[in-house]
Amino acid sequence: MNYKVIDREKYYRNGVYRHFTEDCKCSVSMTARVDVTDLVKHSKETGTKFYINFLYLLSKTLNSRDDYRMQYLWQSDELICYDVINPTQYVFHEDTETCTPVYTTYYENYNEFYKNAVADVEAAKQTHEYLLDADHPNWFDASYVSWLSYDSLNVELPDGYLYFLPIVNWGKYREENGRLMMPLTVRLNHAIADGYLVAIVYRLLEKEIAEFCGGNT
Repeated sequence: MNYKVIDREKYYRNGVYRHFTEDCKCSVSMTARVDVTDLVKHSKETGTKFYINFLYLLSKTLNSRDDYRMQYLWQSDELICYDVINPTQYVFHEDTETCTPVYTTYYENYNEFYKNAVADVEAAKQTHEYLLDADHPNWFDASYVSWLSYDSLNVELPDGYLYFLPIVNWGKYREENGRLMMPLTVRLNHAIADGYLVAIVYRLLEKEIAEFCGGNT
């Protein structure tokens, strides 16, 4: 786990950062539908899991800009940017109706990521423990709400809590006008992101999906 310390005086969002860490501590969250028609088709044709393919593309998207890899270290009062962030996915246990966090390392190489992600999920199925720990500071939350194709979702953190890593949720895709559309919710702290930077996640993700399904992995 490596990171660089950001000089806040030279940080390009310095004024915004100061305002939303001192005057108005809050987050910004958006929900929009993503066209996953081609990704669903590609997953079926290749015999791969749509969920893991999407998790890979989401991780690749969030690692493509420094803005999405930021964090605040309260111990040293430092703004940092991780070299890489990894997804914390979840396994749902039908018998207990509880979840187990799954720490999956992000690899830019698709085949390596896919192999490890599948193995991580299978290992997590063997336990019903929550197993959330503090040894994974550069991990973002990636949670699939598989039971509903929702229209809005909000994740709240305590007022004043400076947590900067992305929190991402997505639901079931459904057919709309002949296309498969999936709700995706992206939450970021307003100190390091605004509506533009959240919206860019969707644009970058759509580009990654198109390139992936075209064979450019």
